[in-house]
Amino acid sequence: MPEYVYHSIEETDVENLRKLIGDDQRVLFGDAISEDYSHDELGGTESWPDVVIKATSTNDVSNVMKYAWEHAIPVTPRGAGTGLVGSCVPMEHGIVLDLSLMNHILELDEDNLTLTVEPGVLLMELAAFVEEHDLFYPPDPGEKSATIGGNISTNAGGMRAVKYGVTRDFVRGLEVVLPNGDVVEFGGKVVKNSSGYDLKDLIIGSEGTLGLVTKAILKLLPLPKKAISLLIPFPSLEAAIGTVPLIIKSKTIPTAIEFMQREVIEDAEEYLGKAFPDKQSDAYLLLKFDGNSVEEIEAAYANVAKLCLEQGALDVLISDTEEREESIWKARGAFLEAIKGSTTYMDEVDMVVPRNCVNEMVEYLHDLQKEAGLRIKSFGHAGDGNLHAYMLKDDLSDEEWEARVKNAMELVYKKARELKGQVSGEHGIGFAKKPYLQESLATDNIELMNGIKRVFDSKNILNPHKIAQP
Repeated sequence: MPEYVYHSIEETDVENLRKLIGDDQRVLFGDAISEDYSHDELGGTESWPDVVIKATSTNDVSNVMKYAWEHAIPVTPRGAGTGLVGSCVPMEHGIVLDLSLMNHILELDEDNLTLTVEPGVLLMELAAFVEEHDLFYPPDPGEKSATIGGNISTNAGGMRAVKYGVTRDFVRGLEVVLPNGDVVEFGGKVVKNSSGYDLKDLIIGSEGTLGLVTKAILKLLPLPKKAISLLIPFPSLEAAIGTVPLIIKSKTIPTAIEFMQREVIEDAEEYLGKAFPDKQSDAYLLLKFDGNSVEEIEAAYANVAKLCLEQGALDVLISDTEEREESIWKARGAFLEAIKGSTTYMDEVDMVVPRNCVNEMVEYLHDLQKEAGLRIKSFGHAGDGNLHAYMLKDDLSDEEWEARVKNAMELVYKKARELKGQVSGEHGIGFAKKPYLQESLATDNIELMNGIKRVFDSKNILNPHKIAQP
């Protein structure tokens, strides 16, 4: 890609931006900028913005982008900052456009089963709102304090993807501000749409490099009335993971299929200060089933429970009370923070492989610890092949850490390629994972991605140096 020359922000620009916004408190400059704006949740990739603007409307976003386009100022959109690959880090400094104050639920359309929201609405707020109306937004990424705009930008998945799909499957329409400040609409409330290229789906997963989402129309479903989970201990992780393809091939697909190991559970117990409901095994599958009655769900899980026992499961523990359900899923939800708290620093791998290759990939990650000289902890969505592996620094020196983690990352992504997998299942590429994307995709794919970027953003001002860009 060509080299781009960006305008360095001066005090005159700050004053002009304050006039555009009309509220000095929402334009941060100099010492008023918090350190949080220089990194995301994981850290490791760091760069400070020159200015932070807290937008409260589409008009704010449009005006800022028009000014940035005219003056060639780089702009990086940001939501809650919960990402793990540096997507919201302003690599060319410039403006960080914080969309977290655009956090309003705009319309519940029960006739069309859609919800229209601004990008700063938190996932947990969205889920609670629709459930109050007996409706259901199925995408369920682990970080409930993430914004829906961030979920759309990375095409987040989560635990329920095995049955319901990912964020892309539940976005009907988007209002988008283009890099030049124009406001456009892609998609809408229609269920079917074969009207030209699907520009909506290009925006989803583009990590804020093509446009800024300022409104989203989301598809809803009727709320399942009941949910029951099965916690199933196995004699080994190999036996647990090996059962997953058989579950998938059965006539009943659970809402979620998660795998976990005792060492990660112990981290979660320490982090939460609460005991896990079962202690008898080093490896577990956690299954969830939902439906409209206990009888319906029991009929669904009976065959799966029998199948697991036939494959050597030690037991099938039924979580049929709210207290049990909460204790199990709260532990599962705490895995990331618990692992993070167990070491001095960590880096993560969010690869995805075909479902029938999960066992081989998990075994590889376990064996890699000795070869790479690193502690590696993993868990994931066994039902959709999306695995999360965390590489822990512990007491390694910075030099040892950098060398070992680089080697381990390269080996993991090489193995994922051998298994016909991909670099990311739901966290995105951002800045941190670009080298691995370059290795995993054909040159034509990378050139097409960068060509699309140039069509949307010929000045390359919107979130530069992310995904496929140099």
